[in-house]
Amino acid sequence: MAENKYNRILLKLSGESFCKPGGFGIEGDAIEPVAERIARLCKLGPQVAIVVGGGNFMRGAAFSQRSHISRTTADYMGMLATVMNAVALQETLEKVGQPTRVLSAIEVAAICEPFVRRRAIRHLEKGRVTILAGGTGNPFFSTDTCAALRASEIGAELMIKATKVDGVYTDDPVKNPKATLISHISYQEVLSQNLKVMDPAAVSLCRENHIPIVVLNIFKDGVITRVLQGEHVGTVISER
Repeated sequence: MAENKYNRILLKLSGESFCKPGGFGIEGDAIEPVAERIARLCKLGPQVAIVVGGGNFMRGAAFSQRSHISRTTADYMGMLATVMNAVALQETLEKVGQPTRVLSAIEVAAICEPFVRRRAIRHLEKGRVTILAGGTGNPFFSTDTCAALRASEIGAELMIKATKVDGVYTDDPVKNPKATLISHISYQEVLSQNLKVMDPAAVSLCRENHIPIVVLNIFKDGVITRVLQGEHVGTVISER
């Protein structure tokens, strides 16, 4: 087996990974394959931190626009959704034998630990998947920005944005069959072209801390293994 290029990675999972396309909430048929892939990834040796989104339940900004609930409150509701996803993923991972801890930026003492940087790193060093929930703990920040922040805090060598598509395209591949996959793009090009793959704040944080980003399809077998071994998969966002 080829040697791993990365010792500590951060995996960003969207809330939509927890249900079928167009679905809502958490579905066993969707979350179980994700957990199995993560468990196999851990067997390769890297320390794995995960930031989960909450879009399978709600997105604060969109919900606020459709209701009389303020953006601040709606964002906190979205943070609670990420906690639900985190504990569901924890239970599913542990059923397949992978030790896991959930740390949240907002306190939910009955089901998870508070996020403390040193505690998170210690869990990683002990071989536990560390699921980081609750976003940044502040409204107006996306879970993409949270992922970049946590990757910087814990010293991750790579951030993987796991999606249901193969990477970043020149256009929406669902709407435009002529859209082509972008193999490699710089942080600055993502920002200047206003590509919607990730929030500008998240891209800027990764650039500042020299953390490459790989955007890939987590539902394709073997792709994360190939990334760990230094192969080019999906779209790489880094300095040119």
